[in-house]
Amino acid sequence: MLASPEYTVELAATTAAAYERVKSVIPAIEWAVHAPYVAAINDLKKQRNAVVLAHNYQTPEIYHCVADISGDSLALARRAAETDAEVIVLAGVHFMAETAKLLNPGKIVLIPDERAGCSLAESITAENVRELRQQHPGVPVVTYVNTSAEVKAESDICCTSGNAVAVIESLGTEKVIFIPDEYLAAYVAQQTDVEIIPWQGHCEVHERFTAEELEQYRENYDQLTIIAHPECPPDVLKAADFVGSTAQMQNYVQSRRPRRVLMVTECSMSDNVAADISDVEFIRPCNLCPHMKRITLANIYQALETLEPRVEIDAAIAARARRSVERMLALGG
Repeated sequence: MLASPEYTVELAATTAAAYERVKSVIPAIEWAVHAPYVAAINDLKKQRNAVVLAHNYQTPEIYHCVADISGDSLALARRAAETDAEVIVLAGVHFMAETAKLLNPGKIVLIPDERAGCSLAESITAENVRELRQQHPGVPVVTYVNTSAEVKAESDICCTSGNAVAVIESLGTEKVIFIPDEYLAAYVAQQTDVEIIPWQGHCEVHERFTAEELEQYRENYDQLTIIAHPECPPDVLKAADFVGSTAQMQNYVQSRRPRRVLMVTECSMSDNVAADISDVEFIRPCNLCPHMKRITLANIYQALETLEPRVEIDAAIAARARRSVERMLALGG
């Protein structure tokens, strides 16, 4: 914690540019609480030669005001591999911090709260992957990046929701094992002739949405465009106007500028997109990720101050997991 996080006139002036970016989604009374941390974190980053990587599901004061690199899991993975910083703070969940460490083994990678996990990542283990290989000899394993380093180490290649089809088809096989998200697997299976062997994992945020809920929103709001993440159940995707990855959803709103939009995903993403777009009305079905919300300005500051908690991965596991991630990144796109 900061010794005396006071919101002074000087601090208001120092952080005015940052607040300008988020004033449409953060009330001034809340900014008085955030501003001391925003200023202190940005100062500490310079002292530590550090960068903050923030996922789209982080709150706006993190995503827009202290992050140096922001985006979906693929964007973070790519940019993590390019940074010259000595310290990386991952404002996201633990598997993302592990991925950053895999691609930057010689750097300090910090996760502000080690409890920031992921229900989807926890739905499968390395032993499960080995069992799947025994059941389907010779079939390659394509693993969604929302998994632990141990699971990645047992896989042939990683993917994201945005590049899953390209990754699968790059293997040139008739079938693949696709883990761990069952709903994403079903969606991907519709986009390719490759046979998909799924695993029954789910995201606790996306699986809570229902088609009935979306239809109710349509009844209540005229000219509503619904866009959904493919980790949602099939009936939700069928009820949506557009289905795409986190980055594709963001690009859709930025390029199409629908009059009124409902983003069927973690609700902080709507805030982050809305901060940059004033001519679109955002209808928010607010499903929060409890793990993403463990990351705060206060614990980002503390992580930079103490350089803890650090992400460490067993060298043997890291070498194998790194190959799976780098093979994905090598496809480009």
